[in-house]
Amino acid sequence: MTLLHHIIDTAAVRWPDGPAITGGDTTLTHRELTAASRRTARWLRDTGVRRGDRIVLLSPSSVLHPVLIYAASRIGAVISVLHEQTTEPSLAHVLDDCEPVLLISGELTTPAKARGIRVASIEEVTDPALRERGDVDTGPEPVAVDPLFLLYTSGTTSAPKAVVSTHQPVVFAVNAIQSMLRYAETDVVYCPLPLSFDYGMYQLFLGAASGARIWLGRPAEVGPSLVRKLVTAGTTVLPAVPAVAEALARLLPRHKGPKPALRLLTNTGAAMPASVLSALRAAIPGLSVQLMFGLTECKRATIAPPDADLANPGTCGVPLPGTEVFTVDGSGNRLGVGEIGEITVRGPNVMSGYWRQPEMTAQRFVRRDGLFPELRTGDHGWLDESGHLHFVGRLDDIYKERGLRVSATEVEAAARRVPGVQSAVVLPPKDGRAAVLVVVTEHAPQHVLAGMRQEIEEFKIPGRCLVADRLPLNGNGKVDRKAVAAMLVEADGG
Repeated sequence: MTLLHHIIDTAAVRWPDGPAITGGDTTLTHRELTAASRRTARWLRDTGVRRGDRIVLLSPSSVLHPVLIYAASRIGAVISVLHEQTTEPSLAHVLDDCEPVLLISGELTTPAKARGIRVASIEEVTDPALRERGDVDTGPEPVAVDPLFLLYTSGTTSAPKAVVSTHQPVVFAVNAIQSMLRYAETDVVYCPLPLSFDYGMYQLFLGAASGARIWLGRPAEVGPSLVRKLVTAGTTVLPAVPAVAEALARLLPRHKGPKPALRLLTNTGAAMPASVLSALRAAIPGLSVQLMFGLTECKRATIAPPDADLANPGTCGVPLPGTEVFTVDGSGNRLGVGEIGEITVRGPNVMSGYWRQPEMTAQRFVRRDGLFPELRTGDHGWLDESGHLHFVGRLDDIYKERGLRVSATEVEAAARRVPGVQSAVVLPPKDGRAAVLVVVTEHAPQHVLAGMRQEIEEFKIPGRCLVADRLPLNGNGKVDRKAVAAMLVEADGG
């Protein structure tokens, strides 16, 4: 299999009548999903989309997503999947940046024209049109080095930038990840993550590679109905970010009915608190956990064996088969075991660079001696003697306190270890303001700060702690630091 749609075509042969995707009231088998993607590929050609043209999909998670993604793969089109809540400025930036020929808005999504965004040279349609036209003639296939995705990052500090993903690293990553996670034909993977988030999107491909059923939930689903939905779906695998896992750990003790039949929980995108994993294991006997580290630029870098975190606390796992992960110093020199440096990834999972950003691409995708590029992740970490990666923090979450270097990630983890603290985030110093810790807890701020003195050095503990009812989340289920900063301004009367 060299092209993305080959994965679903193979699934249609191996498990033709097995359910592939469930979204809302719609379920498609692997055979039906393949046929729908072929019809849609022909519709795209009839619409005028050609090899190398860009398509943008702006829609809530639905079966439309895999249909359109596989259809684009068949004709060599390049697709960008955006979150349904993408703001007007971000959408306008993406449309100007990638210059798509087609913008597809979901039935429940306000069209770009109605938002006042200029789409003069872009055809905009809503998804019902995709279900009515076309046949199986899709024309010549692309080649493995053709671009497949433009994956836009969240743009928390600047305008979103797009990672260019060709078929080769995507297919390699799917196969390598599946070889370590081992989804099975009998699995039901409940995905509460948005499909604009690559962690959510790749669940579609892992389902096709394994024969598993992907059940689409709502993005960043953390409400009281979470347990019931997991049970109703017959969920066996849950790809989770910390907010989802924390909600599940909090809700399970209150749930009176049957417990979810989960066999596996995975995590990437942010560090998972050990206390949450402990609570989940206690509530769901037999649950295994596989922790991972990755980023859009390489999809996945490391995956831990099942429950490796119990014997090796803090592990993010070992490199994917056929890849290597190491740390480097400021000059790019490789560091040894236990030495903290910038986490660097090398292998077929490394993407092609940033769309129309040659300088940024050269900084992050470093070629030495004509070899395959090394991806400088922008994260700090170290490797232990067994080759397991341990994450320390992002380069931009390292700040100085009283002249000494402090990791916001480390401080947040220490705060979460204080009994009674449900979640925590640190706002590093900015514009003369000292670092601030924001926590969700019933305890007083001074109680939290006192408890942290048992966990980390005194100089690392912020001088101020703010208690909140909840931490706001972005569309991917991660803590929205901009919104937290706004909470602080409001608390200060600003």
